[in-house]
This record gives sequence, C-alpha cells and structure tokens, in this order.
Amino acid sequence: MGKKILVTGGAGYVGSVFVPLLLELGYKVEVYDSLMYGISGLFGSFLYPEFEFIKGDIRDVQGLKKAINGCDVIVHLAALVGYPACKIDEKESESVNVGGVTTLIEATSKEIPIIFSSTVSCYGDLKGICREESSLKPLTVYGETKAQAESELQKRGNFVIYRFATGYGISPRLRLDLLINDFVYKAVKEKNLIVYEKHYRRAFIHVFDMALALVFAIENHENIKDGIYNVGSKDMNLTKEYIAEYIRKKVPYCLYFVEDDSMGHDEDARDCEMSYSRINKLGYRPEISLEQGVDQLIKLFRVFEIKSIYSNV
Repeated sequence: MGKKILVTGGAGYVGSVFVPLLLELGYKVEVYDSLMYGISGLFGSFLYPEFEFIKGDIRDVQGLKKAINGCDVIVHLAALVGYPACKIDEKESESVNVGGVTTLIEATSKEIPIIFSSTVSCYGDLKGICREESSLKPLTVYGETKAQAESELQKRGNFVIYRFATGYGISPRLRLDLLINDFVYKAVKEKNLIVYEKHYRRAFIHVFDMALALVFAIENHENIKDGIYNVGSKDMNLTKEYIAEYIRKKVPYCLYFVEDDSMGHDEDARDCEMSYSRINKLGYRPEISLEQGVDQLIKLFRVFEIKSIYSNV
C-alpha cells in the first residue's frame, strides 16, 4: 500500500489494537506517544520493520513536526480519556485534549488528512436520538474538551471526526474502567456487582471495531473527508440493566440494583440512543457482537490476575 500512518497516542487502549492491524494490512506505521501508560501494548509491533516509535508530548510542536515528516495520514488518538480522568486535573485535560489538537494543526500541512477520535460524550444530556447534526451540550470536562477540539479541526479542514460510542473489549493495553469490561470483571472475579441508574441507555462498540473504523477512514478518505460520524452499532444501544443481566446468563454472580440514583450518578449523563446511519450508508458496520465481546472477556478474566506492586509475594 505504501502509505505511512502517524498514530498519536498509539500505545493506548485503541492504539494497541489499531497499530498491529495497520501493520498486518501492510501499512508503514509511526507511533508518537508520551507513554503515560507504558509501552507493553506495542511490544509485538516492534517485530515489524515498517514500525517506528517516537516518544513525545502531543503539545511539543517541534517534536510533532519531526514525527509528521514523511507521513501521509495522521490518526489522532492521544488524549486524556473519560470524565473521571479529566476531572482529576481539568487544566491538564484542556491542555492535552484541546492544546494537543491545536499544536497538531500548527505542525501539520493542510494537505495531510487528520482522522480524529472523538466521543458521543460531546452530546451530553441530549434527549431523543443523537444524530451528527444534533446540538452539542457536553456536561463534563471530557466532553467539553473533545467538542472544542472538533471545532478546531473543522476550521482547519481535511479531517474525519469519529464520535465513538463507549469502547469495550480486550486490548493489549487493557482498561478495566470501561463499563462492560468492569461489569464482566466484577462478575467473574468478585462474584457481585452493584448497578446504579439501571435504566440508563448507553452506546457501545468493541475496540476491534473501533480499529476497523479507523482503517475505513484511511481507505475511504476522499469519500468521507470533512465529515463527522457517530461510530457504533444500533444493536449495542443497551441499558445497564440489560448488560448486567446478560452477563449473569453466562456467569453466576450476585447482582444488586440501587434505585436511589443519586448514590451513583453518571456525570456524563449518557442516557441516549445513537444514530449511525450516516457512516452505515458509506459502507462501515461493526463486526463484533455483544456475545462475542463478552465471551472473550470472560475467558480472559478467568485467568487474569492483578498483583499489587506492594506485595512481597
């Protein structure tokens, strides 16, 4: 194929699935990452001669210019992700999530496409069906910073913006804070789960399908450029209650629903139904079902152990 892809944040949850996929498809890949969460997710990628790695901060314009040199497409994944992480340090979150995008724009020729990983959290507490033309009313720093970053890219042009549903599934850089991953882990390991706001409907997408969507953007850029797309599956607009009960069909555990929602409030207010018709019409549809994704997680967590760094054993 010949194209060289720069992936910022390529050592993260999505990147550590996406980068090996690109390499398997024959692309040249360069990852630019600060290694906030380490490098282990990319160990296998170093086996490929077409793989390069640069350690750097997304806000370093000179470092980015060096990394971008010779690249044909940029996939921007680098970010502080999720409202809990962004809430810890709001200024840092804005610096990375918005400042990182403005720095990337400054460092990049307008001829180079930028594919941006955004989020359905931009919609906030939106009633009805969320479509790409719906008003953005983010309720958290995470949603606000992603919406601001989108705005900067729209001013620049030559972009693709993906508003991803909530990710889940196995990745070499595993995340246990994601809802489905968390539910399955607690069911398998702790044998009990407490669920708040059970009626809340959330949109989900398997991490491998997120990677496939990014490949789709690279390979179909001329047809989808300067567009914003919700990315997920209509079959994965599910309530917390449905997911918890579904897991219990596969793993016996104690499930508790707390009716007092004030005790476990989701600040992102993600109680919505998403429309994916725009990207579906262009030819992209997710492949991994809830059953496949949950089965994979159960198999992993049955043998998965987290050892404390403070233990002598």
